[in-house]
Amino acid sequence: MPNSYTRRGGNGAMSDDQSNADATGDADVPGDADESNVLGTALQPCSESPKTGFLRDGHCRQLQRDPGRHEICAVMTQEFLEYSREQGNDLITPRPELDFPGLHPGDHWCVCLPRWVEAREAGNAPPVVMEATTEGVLDELSVEELREYAADTPDDSTEDA
Repeated sequence: MPNSYTRRGGNGAMSDDQSNADATGDADVPGDADESNVLGTALQPCSESPKTGFLRDGHCRQLQRDPGRHEICAVMTQEFLEYSREQGNDLITPRPELDFPGLHPGDHWCVCLPRWVEAREAGNAPPVVMEATTEGVLDELSVEELREYAADTPDDSTEDA
């Protein structure tokens, strides 16, 4: 069931290292049971270590105030990390001032929808954890397109790397 959150056009910003935000009382933050994934079931966490998502709550949510659309839970690959860095978004280098540990192949991370689409077109798209990817991406991608990139390990998304 699609949610009723307003979709935003945004500027396609690719900032995957947003600062922490407090979800308490946030009008555009649904409860975990209220948000669905691309399979139509309850949205699962993407990663607790490292903490991911625009809100750093472990979930790849669809939020009105997230112009970058950190909505796809992806399993990092060396190819994607290098591609992202070449595009100006270094996800490898730790940034302690932003509480960002730096990512490694195998880490799960909420990737910006426009970056994932761009990486797919360039042949560098990382695998997608379907259960932890918000249904909000279905306005730009089909379930069939996402299944082509489905990760093999959907149940290990919250384990320590």
